[in-house]
Amino acid sequence: MSNVELGLYAFPIVLALIFLRVPIGLAMLGVGVFGSYFILGSFNSVLAQFKNLTYGTFASESLSVVPLFLLMGQFATIGGMSSALFEAASGWLGHRRGGVAMAAVGACAGFGAICGSSLATAATMGHVALPEMRKHGYSGALATGVVAAGGTLGILIPPSVILVIFAVLTEQNIAKLFMAAFIPGILAAIGYMIVAAVYVRVDPKSSGLRERVPYSERFRQLLRIWPVLVIFILVIGGIYTGIFTPTEAAAIGAAGTGLIALASGSLNREKLVAALLATASSTAMIFLIVLGAAALNGFLALSQLPQFASGWVAEQGFNPWLVLVVVLIFYLVMGCVMDSLSMILLTVPIIFPMMTGLDFGLTPDEFAIWFGILVLIVVEVGLITPPVGMNLFIISSMARDTKLSETFRGVLPFVASDIVRTGILIAFPSLTLGLVWLLY
Repeated sequence: MSNVELGLYAFPIVLALIFLRVPIGLAMLGVGVFGSYFILGSFNSVLAQFKNLTYGTFASESLSVVPLFLLMGQFATIGGMSSALFEAASGWLGHRRGGVAMAAVGACAGFGAICGSSLATAATMGHVALPEMRKHGYSGALATGVVAAGGTLGILIPPSVILVIFAVLTEQNIAKLFMAAFIPGILAAIGYMIVAAVYVRVDPKSSGLRERVPYSERFRQLLRIWPVLVIFILVIGGIYTGIFTPTEAAAIGAAGTGLIALASGSLNREKLVAALLATASSTAMIFLIVLGAAALNGFLALSQLPQFASGWVAEQGFNPWLVLVVVLIFYLVMGCVMDSLSMILLTVPIIFPMMTGLDFGLTPDEFAIWFGILVLIVVEVGLITPPVGMNLFIISSMARDTKLSETFRGVLPFVASDIVRTGILIAFPSLTLGLVWLLY
């Protein structure tokens, strides 16, 4: 058996182990170690390689951003920022038809700007928005569908943990990837709001009306979201003005969010310990997956599979745009059964080199940024695509009065919005790269 064939067998073996409920990190780690052994022929050689691999993986300064952004999200949740965002958005939009649903989308976008996790955004905003929508006569399908879809904004709107991992894998600039995600993230929020507005007009019984809030109260609610704006400006503004590196910005964001939560009286000793433990647990899980992916990627590099795949696709003369669409459909389907982090760590080392060999009229760095945003979007769509979307199960567990089948039905219009948006971003790369070109 050739080394390339060994590399090809790695993927079905990893997927089989995952379906057998082996943790994804351990599955990739085991396949990587034993695959390297079959090629090198000696466990001493594998252990020597693994020693250097472990240090080289976790010595990356870029990865220190991950626990800091996770901690920032924990403090934001404790500090009640999600409630303030929803109340402010609902005050300005709630009296319109479908307005409370649109407010939920806006609040998810705002919370995503200081959280960086889709699942955390969906869970946090679900606690805040679902009772309010049900109180004002929104159907279970629309209420759960819009919150599940809005949760995906948590990982698209910077800062984003997944974009940090993609940047490390492809050796790209984190700040550029964050900037490239802005317009797609805004388009996503606008698209979801449009879907909510159309939904309630097609099905008038799916929503009720909330009383109009006086302007004085609206402005008071708007003032309550100043911590979110301050943190966002400190973190993102600091990165793009060159005042902070992404790591420094993440540290300042976590410290600032913690101080705001402390000043609000929401943060006490018990909640601080819980936040630190939750951050440590999530970081350990992510780093185990990163280590497993690094071991698997080391094996794939030894097998020469990435080079073989890149050369084979180039030799076939396929239309680059057709290859891109096929790859994105693959990510969309696989995203329904795997979490986004695992998908990206497992597939990018093979697919990215293959795609860089195709001509899309962009420089290598421009293509890497554009492709990264597209992959992130379609993988995140998998989080709300029936029957296995993780966001759907999280929201369904919180809305006991709504059947899972209703949630599936309610989220489908939002999935359609995502597909349309993805098509637009494929057709017009400048929407993704425009701000990058402007600032860099």
